Amino acid sequence: MRSFKLMAAAALVLLTAACGKNTQIEGTLYETPDSQVIVKLLDVNRFQVLDSVKTDSKGHFSYGLDLKKAQPEFVYLFYGDRQIASLLLQKGDKVKVQTDTLGAYSVEGSQESEKLQKVEQEYNSFMRDMEHIMAREIDPEASLSRRYVAYYRDRIAYVMGNTKSLTVVPVLFQQVNPTFPVFGQPTDGIMMQAVCDSLKTVYPESRYVKALEKEAQRRINILDVNARLQDAEEIGYIDINLPGIDGKNIKLSENLGKVTMVYFWQATAGQKMFNLDALVPIYEQFHGKGFEVYAVSLDSDKAAWASAIRNQKLPWVNVCDTRGAQSPYVVSYGIGSLPMVWFIVDGNVDGEAKVSNASDIRNYLRKKL
Repeated sequence: MRSFKLMAAAALVLLTAACGKNTQIEGTLYETPDSQVIVKLLDVNRFQVLDSVKTDSKGHFSYGLDLKKAQPEFVYLFYGDRQIASLLLQKGDKVKVQTDTLGAYSVEGSQESEKLQKVEQEYNSFMRDMEHIMAREIDPEASLSRRYVAYYRDRIAYVMGNTKSLTVVPVLFQQVNPTFPVFGQPTDGIMMQAVCDSLKTVYPESRYVKALEKEAQRRINILDVNARLQDAEEIGYIDINLPGIDGKNIKLSENLGKVTMVYFWQATAGQKMFNLDALVPIYEQFHGKGFEVYAVSLDSDKAAWASAIRNQKLPWVNVCDTRGAQSPYVVSYGIGSLPMVWFIVDGNVDGEAKVSNASDIRNYLRKKL
């Protein structure tokens, strides 16, 4: 009897702990008795597994989590590798989810989760339409453009009509493909910042709002660079001002030769070999004739970059932009891949220069110096 009482007490403690969470999910996964539902949290740009929950003989499951006030979280349910439900939960929510293994789901008890479901349905419909156009039409460009523009305008209307709903955050990060965001214009940064300002009045500590604000600032920085590009006719290039190995900023405009190679790179093994095998000999051959190199590293790991500079004893100007692909100079100088070079000749970018290897660079310099 005493053993039974202890077991009952332990069970009661576990039940109380499960029910003691401030936010609850009650769900049904159809036709999958005694299986596992994986619960994941969106940690800005990656999923974090919170737990796995077993369904009972009827496919029912429940899960509780503690959320902070004014810090809603995006929570996703998975069956194996397949996402089967998307939730935007606030402290105190008690939601009911019904879904199947293919992800056809319904949700009750959370207005934000219902809006998120609609947002995802509309996005999926848009993507299916784009795929259908690509597969069925011989010359799809015009149709793709019309469908995209219609969706883009509709999403702007949604965002501006829901500026205090966190459901606008995934909308603003939607992509047509990995290189084509739905909101891909630098001017979209102004709208993103306006939405951030509104969301911060409700969710000042939200990780998702902070991520959106960071992206908004990146877009605004690009706008600023583009504006300066329009005013750059006097000097013929966009100036660069970044920290060198000692932490002090070094301007491109203060380190020009008769021919200056602006060299964008990263401290990877292959590109480090290119430094020693190709660029150092070229620099030694042409530096005395007026050749300069202004090397911009796009390494996020500044220590690795600095180590490469010291170990290779690179003799030219070396600066680092730890923003990497987010650097505004990536946009203003049209950096599509690394390494990449631009030549400034007598104070103007030579847009006609075409080089892809050490031999091309040598031939170009022989002509210019």
